[in-house]
Amino acid sequence: MTRSNNTWIVLVGAGVACLAASASAEQGGTYKPPRMPDGKPSFEGAWTNATLTPLQRPDRFKNLVIPADQVEALTNAHPQVVRQRTDDATDGQEGNTQLDGQDLGRGRGYNAFWIDPGMAYNTVRGEARTSFIVDPPDGQIPFKERAERPQRGDGRLTSFDGPESRPLGERCVINSGSAGPPMMTYLYNNNYEIAQTPDHLLIRVEMNNYARIVRIGGKHLPAAVKQFHGDSIGRWEGDTLVVETTNMHPYHANGMVGITAQGKVIERFTRTSDKQLLYQFTIDDPTRYKQPWTGEYSFNTTDGRVYEYACHEGNYALPGVLSGAREQEKQAANGSKQ
Repeated sequence: MTRSNNTWIVLVGAGVACLAASASAEQGGTYKPPRMPDGKPSFEGAWTNATLTPLQRPDRFKNLVIPADQVEALTNAHPQVVRQRTDDATDGQEGNTQLDGQDLGRGRGYNAFWIDPGMAYNTVRGEARTSFIVDPPDGQIPFKERAERPQRGDGRLTSFDGPESRPLGERCVINSGSAGPPMMTYLYNNNYEIAQTPDHLLIRVEMNNYARIVRIGGKHLPAAVKQFHGDSIGRWEGDTLVVETTNMHPYHANGMVGITAQGKVIERFTRTSDKQLLYQFTIDDPTRYKQPWTGEYSFNTTDGRVYEYACHEGNYALPGVLSGAREQEKQAANGSKQ
């Protein structure tokens, strides 16, 4: 898998041209989405949200939209794109000490070959975006006091008493915000499969092989029923599916986008072209944030199927961690008897 820098530039340029053509079709307002037997728009298929666009707007950008004449240059100069090219340049050159692993910094578990966060800025209505967040206008999450920001992990990182005391990521249950809500991008595995019926929408997330089920036309479950990704019900507003999620599990407060049990997420799914699905979300959680805030991005179609995700940390690393702790306890016990 060897790709030259020139190849990447050609690919990026072709991508920009395709996005421009797609934008022209969308702006014409003539798009008619494929429909299910019940007449509702079809969201079925395989999708990806891999992108260079982050949730919050980087300081170097002052506006939401990237001018069309700057997209290609900014894409080619993006550290992730540069890093990917650098890694590709090492393919087949294991003996070249000037190239091999040079993108593998201290503490980094993967070089560019193993990750796939995205190679292009996300586009919404044909416009390349600098952030998912559109409100507040500055593209930043309106946290309350810093002390109230969500903390990663569940606060039990120092306990090795048993598997239940280890964090969910280490147990291969939850370790990213990919499933949401809201659904966020990750270092890799940014693929999704959607299956649809008149009364259910199933979103299978590649990362950790989650399956989110939205009950269309249903009612919320009793508050005592805690699901990892909250309780999601949907309703149609024209050709847009509106999903309301409440009753977040306590673990969700520590996720990529922290939401407490008092919070609510509204998601909106709208098919805008054969290649894109517009995804919009609003977070309303007065416990965590100063105000409701909103983001949006486009899912893009992807070729092929989404295969099963295998989390070897839970199969191999976790037993190793716990057996190591037992060995330390045994050594400590033997030492106390001497």
